[in-house]
Amino acid sequence: MTERLITSFRSAYSREPEFIARAPGRIEVIGNHTDYNGGTVLGAAINRGTWVALARRGDGIRRFASEMRPGVVELRAEDAERRTGSQSWVNYPLGVLVAMKSSGIAIPAGFDYMAASNVPAGAGLSSSAAIELSSALVFLQAAGASLTREALVTLGRKAENEFVGVPCGILDQGVSCFGRVNHLVYIDCRVPRFETVPLPASAHFWIFNTHTKHALIDGLYAARHQECLDAAKIIGVPFLVDATPAMLAAAETRLSRTAYKRAHHVIDEIARVEQTVAALRAGDLAAVGKLLYTSHRSSRTWFENSSAELDFLVDCLEVEKGVYGARLTGGGFGGAVVALTSDAFGQEGAARVAESYLSRFGSRPEVIHALTDDGAALVTAGRSAG
Repeated sequence: MTERLITSFRSAYSREPEFIARAPGRIEVIGNHTDYNGGTVLGAAINRGTWVALARRGDGIRRFASEMRPGVVELRAEDAERRTGSQSWVNYPLGVLVAMKSSGIAIPAGFDYMAASNVPAGAGLSSSAAIELSSALVFLQAAGASLTREALVTLGRKAENEFVGVPCGILDQGVSCFGRVNHLVYIDCRVPRFETVPLPASAHFWIFNTHTKHALIDGLYAARHQECLDAAKIIGVPFLVDATPAMLAAAETRLSRTAYKRAHHVIDEIARVEQTVAALRAGDLAAVGKLLYTSHRSSRTWFENSSAELDFLVDCLEVEKGVYGARLTGGGFGGAVVALTSDAFGQEGAARVAESYLSRFGSRPEVIHALTDDGAALVTAGRSAG
């Protein structure tokens, strides 16, 4: 991918890039909508990512291009307005620049920029965090600045929350930044605190991307966020991570049915994250799988962010040999299902699931066999360094 990106950069700008960075997509293994509620979450950086190449300019012009979009978007350095329509993808790197400047971090005035990615957009694998972090790394390098990994995560989230306008928690950027091969990333989102948890070598992740996406997904995500904040306020805690099942039960008559359901899911889901970490440390993948199924049913019933397509995939996977567990991954309302499997589940099983889906919905899901990978880093001679 690095060589392809360099070729695309040369084609667009007739010169060589100075800096290249890569950040991986991520799987939300468990912890659905717990991050912005102050809870814990467990994710995996995967071997799909976004690469960004950049070369500085001395004239204050910023030119943005992407292999995924036609044309070049040219802006003056002082132009920091949100883009719309076919240029809206630029809001991710532009949002990083705005966040850097507002945080007092040096930024390059002018540059040529090219992005390439093999993270499917809209699949719940956080292509947005991947482009934010890879962009931040080349911008920092071009400006002669540096940040800790914790600060890099905060910067990416700030860009998405305040400029792009998606009220995500810290899961996406945190996992993309702190990923490690053969490990999962555990995040205590309130502090935040990041650590890695070993994943047994026999474990595999299979992603089934439905290519479906609710037309109102951004609004639905924001609505769930607000419903959780409302529930916490009525229960009498700052965030739902502070609430116990007993506190929820005591507040049930004061909560709307919707607020109760959202809180029910989040409180139980935070507990499931801790149970999953304990099961992983014990090497008990069967127990992890049961927790994944329980998580999906909670998302479907209590958080109401699943879909007929996602439910069907989970039901199909549950009867396949070698599948420990499966659940929706990411924000929901469409997107993808992730399955945790043993070696006994492979291409043949994945093809059966895809064929069943095709028969039911008339389209075939994209199937990705994902491996864990390292987190965001500068790229040197085709290898990650950082």
